[in-house]
Amino acid sequence: MRTAALLLMLALAAPVALAQGAPERAQKEAAAQKRLDALRAQIKAIANEQRGLESERGDAAKALRAADGKVNEAVRALRRTEAGIATQELELQQLEAKKLALEAGLSEQREALAALVRSAYALGRHEQLKLLLAQDRMSDLARVLAYHRYFQADRQQRITGLLAELRELAAVAQQIVDQRQILEAARLQQQTELDALEAQRGERAGVLATVEAQFKDRAARLAALGRDEKAVLRLLEQLRDAVADIPRQVDDNRPFATRRGQLGRPLAGTALAAFGGRLPDGRTSDGLLIAGTAGAEVRAVAPGRIAYSDWLKGYGLLTIVDHGDGWMSLYAFNDALLKDVGDWVRSGEPLATVGSSGGQGRPALYFELRRNGQPQDPKPWLRP
Repeated sequence: MRTAALLLMLALAAPVALAQGAPERAQKEAAAQKRLDALRAQIKAIANEQRGLESERGDAAKALRAADGKVNEAVRALRRTEAGIATQELELQQLEAKKLALEAGLSEQREALAALVRSAYALGRHEQLKLLLAQDRMSDLARVLAYHRYFQADRQQRITGLLAELRELAAVAQQIVDQRQILEAARLQQQTELDALEAQRGERAGVLATVEAQFKDRAARLAALGRDEKAVLRLLEQLRDAVADIPRQVDDNRPFATRRGQLGRPLAGTALAAFGGRLPDGRTSDGLLIAGTAGAEVRAVAPGRIAYSDWLKGYGLLTIVDHGDGWMSLYAFNDALLKDVGDWVRSGEPLATVGSSGGQGRPALYFELRRNGQPQDPKPWLRP
């Protein structure tokens, strides 16, 4: 008796607890969203400040930023269209599979219905009267009439079902026609966007050639377009302060320091410059320069939050991922940035596409790993 009473009390208490928990969860979610909005606003202010500093330092950086920004928008538009095409192709495949299934079912129903029609035709137009007159005993009359009504109802039901499936098949066939038209329009849009992307890349190449012509030696070019290490350190410090109090929201929350030798590679490709080596423009490499194909996906080496997603002098289109405990990874020279500030990313998730922004001569990814703003050799941290 006590057990039953206890179970009853628990059953009554559970809905109350759930009801009380729902507002609490809603409050926590609202608070988390408020903090995220504040974070994005803070980092946007940092990015705007950085943009203002770049504008003050000369027209070359501004021209490259504008050209790289156009390529970024063109790539993102193209990727959205390609994602839509993939979804539409899947929907088309599903419709065509449904059509095949309907046609197979209709084939079976047609055969069964044809047999019923043949039997009805064999009996003639007055089949019910013939059946009644064929009975030798009046006691079988009720049973024969019942069977006859049953067969009539079954035949009518099959005909109704067949007509319904024929209507559904016709509707699916029309949906397939419509879907193919949508897909064709999307592919035309894709080609238009590909042409626009190539045009923007050509415009960027022209801007870069103009900028190159302005500087007669490497030192002058580096001064105009090269990395400003003090500005980078200041930016990283500001970002670290901004994200310091944001709780982690990823499944894999192991400390970054425990991931040595386990990080996935941001891009599969040949290393053009190792840590401490020379970059093509003569600067010392604080990370890895990896050769890539324009448009290839750049992936996060570990879980974290996007702390920066914008253009930066000396880095071009840059994404910075905060991994906690002072660790950040930087992905530079991209053609497009796929994530926004505040987004959480998992290990291996696409962040950007390979490009040549920031005044680079060939598509490549420049990858850095930093702890408390100081560059670290990425090689011991990456999987072989």
